[in-house]
Amino acid sequence: MQEYKLKRGFSPDIERIYEEAGKCFPVDIKRDGDKLSLSYGVMKELSVYMDGKKLVVDTDMDVSSVDDELILDTNKRFRDFLLLATGYTAKERRNQAKKAVSK
Repeated sequence: MQEYKLKRGFSPDIERIYEEAGKCFPVDIKRDGDKLSLSYGVMKELSVYMDGKKLVVDTDMDVSSVDDELILDTNKRFRDFLLLATGYTAKERRNQAKKAVSK
């Protein structure tokens, strides 16, 4: 499970997160209260919910997949989703994670 801060100006609204997930993943997104879940590509399950002003993401991957194209497509869509949802690039998210660990 990973927690991501939202960039200033990005609302911690589950409706907005639902819309961003729909843009990145062309599948049905299940809703269970304020928790979203979906399955796409090599991700058996992607669960997303808001914890205050943080986006909490839990992924379950299918490691038995050997199709490189499918793996690359899934990873790209996941990174694009995190960018749209949090406002931070992969490099910025990495730097924030490093900072959080060193505290």
